[in-house]
Formats: sequence, structure tokens, C-alpha cells
Amino acid sequence: MPAKVGAVKVNSVSASAIFNIGDVYTMNPRSTAKTYAGGGSFNTGDGIRVNLRNSNTYVYDKDKVDQPVTE
Repeated sequence: MPAKVGAVKVNSVSASAIFNIGDVYTMNPRSTAKTYAGGGSFNTGDGIRVNLRNSNTYVYDKDKVDQPVTE
């Protein structure tokens, strides 16, 4: 279904971002990233209590490439 869009102001779009207005069949990213964080790092909510004592985050990755980016 065709989209009707009014005025749009874009201040900035980062190098790895995708900006689209209107109909799209598919959108593919051109970059990947790997995030390492310790236990309890991404918890959200009110009144969360995390007790981790001795927590370790292991970052060894033997295969090196998880999702190759191709053009």
C-alpha cells in the first residue's frame, strides 16, 4: 500500500544506519558489532537487585567471524 508522508527533517544519519520513507520489501544492515557485558548488565526495570559476587565475562571467540558482511 503506498505511503503518503508529510514533511520530514533529518538532522543526521550515522554511517551504519538505514533511513527509509515509504514502502520497503527488505532492508539489510551493512555492519555488525559484538557486545560483551557482565552478568546483570542489561537488566531494566524498577527495584532490580543483582548480587553477582564473583562474575566473569569471557570474550574468547575461536571462530572470529559470526556474521560476515558482504556487498
